[in-house]
Amino acid sequence: MLDVPKSATSAIVQRCEDLFHDLTFQSARAWKAAQPGRKVVGYMPYYVPREIIHAAGALPLGILGGGDQLEVIHGDAYYQSYICRIPRSTIELGVSGRLDFVDGMLFPSICDVVRNLSGMWKLMFPKQGARYLDLPQNFDDEVGGEFYRSELNEIREWLAQITGKPVADESIRASIALFNENRRLVREAYALRAKEPWNIPSFELYLLLRAGLVLPVEDHSQLVRDYLQSVRQQQRPIKDNSRVVLSGVFCEQPPLNLIKSIELSGCYIVDDDFMLVTRWEKSDVATEGDPVANLAHSYLHDSYSTSPKYEPDQSRKGMYLVESVRQNHAEGVIFAMPSFCDPALLERPMLQSVLKQHGVPQIAFKYAENSGQMQPIREQAGTFADSIKLWSGA
Repeated sequence: MLDVPKSATSAIVQRCEDLFHDLTFQSARAWKAAQPGRKVVGYMPYYVPREIIHAAGALPLGILGGGDQLEVIHGDAYYQSYICRIPRSTIELGVSGRLDFVDGMLFPSICDVVRNLSGMWKLMFPKQGARYLDLPQNFDDEVGGEFYRSELNEIREWLAQITGKPVADESIRASIALFNENRRLVREAYALRAKEPWNIPSFELYLLLRAGLVLPVEDHSQLVRDYLQSVRQQQRPIKDNSRVVLSGVFCEQPPLNLIKSIELSGCYIVDDDFMLVTRWEKSDVATEGDPVANLAHSYLHDSYSTSPKYEPDQSRKGMYLVESVRQNHAEGVIFAMPSFCDPALLERPMLQSVLKQHGVPQIAFKYAENSGQMQPIREQAGTFADSIKLWSGA
């Protein structure tokens, strides 16, 4: 394949990076202002039923804290110091007026910190709707399924109160179809990255997924199509990097320079748990029949495994990482855990034990969303990459 100009790819990545750095959410504000009566519903990372928000006529807006761009002043006064940074920076976004255009906030059950944040949000911003989304930990259709269907219908009614109109089944089916297409495109991008990681740097893929949290799904799908078309027309230099799976980044997001540092250290990231909300279901959600039941079924039986999601079968504990290593031809796992993240840090020893049993090399380090010094991480990841090459005989 001939090397072609990267201007198209660069333009797409630059647009995504501009969205990434915009902590005043100008694109979402513009979408809301374009038509009278439009609503915006924010949500914390990990997972929410974006299809129902979209079906209600609102824009699902992913709120992932302030990253390393936001100085937290007021937010530190509301939380103790020995928890992760994302709730403090989210509070900072709220009290600084950056989220004053948001009509409602959904807080999924990732951990106790986010549960408490949902209650605090109701007290601090009483005019802005807020709701805690309780996700099932029992995967029996008649128990967890019934619970989650009820929860989704309550979310549906909550959204109807915000938008002033009922959320029809047909609207949810149409939204499911749109998000199915978006997830297919994201899966296609992940598959291409695993096949040719030199052509899709992980920091670009990460920015592409981040854009999907602030853009309408229709616009994001077109952006992913354009990106895939562009990268397929170019051939970047192939490096002798080690192929790794990155785990632990499902909630508080890493600084962009952390992802770049891992790649510069000699690693190709071939799988990760970034932005799980954009690819939570492994395949299409059914569009025939009861759409709420279909969403519940996909959550219970066709969703990715991760630390906050309960695994009832102990023999399957951690096997999703082993399977990812095998399917993506990875040579090791890097655990990148946010400091004070209970789900990630409590799960890590169990996951490391499973990897050890299957002979998968792994390392671990911690970060915060405002981490500035990347040299130690780059050195650690580089040493890991070198050791893989050394002991594998490559």
